[in-house]
Amino acid sequence: MRNLDRLLPSRERQRQLTYLMEIGLVGMLFVGIDRGNAGIVINTGVALAVTQLPPILERDYEIPMDPRLTLWITTAVFLHAFGTVGLPGATRTLYSQVWWWDHMTHALSASLVAGVGYATVRALHEHADGIHFPQRFVAVFILLFVLAFGVLWEVLEFAIALSADAFGIDAVLTQYGLNDTMLDFVFNSIGGLIVALWGGAYLTDVSGAIRERLEARTD
Repeated sequence: MRNLDRLLPSRERQRQLTYLMEIGLVGMLFVGIDRGNAGIVINTGVALAVTQLPPILERDYEIPMDPRLTLWITTAVFLHAFGTVGLPGATRTLYSQVWWWDHMTHALSASLVAGVGYATVRALHEHADGIHFPQRFVAVFILLFVLAFGVLWEVLEFAIALSADAFGIDAVLTQYGLNDTMLDFVFNSIGGLIVALWGGAYLTDVSGAIRERLEARTD
């Protein structure tokens, strides 16, 4: 993990990159408004909302958000939103132009879901004396948690596609067939597996903060 940290930019640079991506999301939101594209507006709007979660969690709930975590979250939602906008002058989105874009964003998004599951399980493990989660169980739980969330996401995409077709409007989220869905599950699993193996190195502080809030509620 220390070797990985050496490959990352400084914490100040990480904050700057996060800020630049947030500005980029604002720009993409205006692009969507200018084009009259509801899909871009909704996806970038949700992404902007997600980028505001770290400061809210830190300010209102005293959950420490390391710049690496904030950059991780912002990068995931930024790449997804950018994929719906596409390159300047392009007539198609990156999701339809670049074959691996959907796989990359699914793995990143799944890693965020896995991170939430990991931090919560570790907090419960440390908080309750009668609860013990072996490391293998935690890894399996995270994978199942990510897969379950992935199923809900695919159902949501399918429902949105059907609704858009029924009302004659463009779908905000798109499914590209059974093969695409199965590949989504594969890359969701990859994102979950990465967190299951190495999540402890970056989510310890978050788990500790959740544990402290649980202890405060039970006192």
